[in-house]
Amino acid sequence: MKAFISIILLVTLGLFGCEQSAHSPQGFSLPEGDVERGEWVFTKYECMSCHTIGGMHQKDDAQMDIPLGGEVTKVKTYADLVTSIINPSHKLARGYLEEQVSDDGVSKMVIYNHVMTVQELVDVVSFLQPKYELVPYTKTSYPVYPYMYH
Repeated sequence: MKAFISIILLVTLGLFGCEQSAHSPQGFSLPEGDVERGEWVFTKYECMSCHTIGGMHQKDDAQMDIPLGGEVTKVKTYADLVTSIINPSHKLARGYLEEQVSDDGVSKMVIYNHVMTVQELVDVVSFLQPKYELVPYTKTSYPVYPYMYH
């Protein structure tokens, strides 16, 4: 009986997961970007005034030190990067420092939606995505103390 209920639940979730609504991301696709132009866009919008990225030197008068790229244990998808640029407060990364977030919990990142073209967005994402290296998640082991279980 439990197996039957589990199957029904999975089928129901699967059907709802395939639902196409006005807010569904299904079918959303942006064109290919150009990595070299993406680096130029990254420089044009002075992203290095707040971000650091491997192989590029941050300005001496940098406002913040928010790293991009590097080793991650979860794939940084194209959609993750696009969302981070057009809606930086959507999901703040762990480890954000107090000076990187406003009093109301919103990212202090400048919103470029009114000045950045779609092509520039596509190019900068194409530049950034290869900067992330997927590494296996390593579970942290903690010593077990016998007195903890009494």
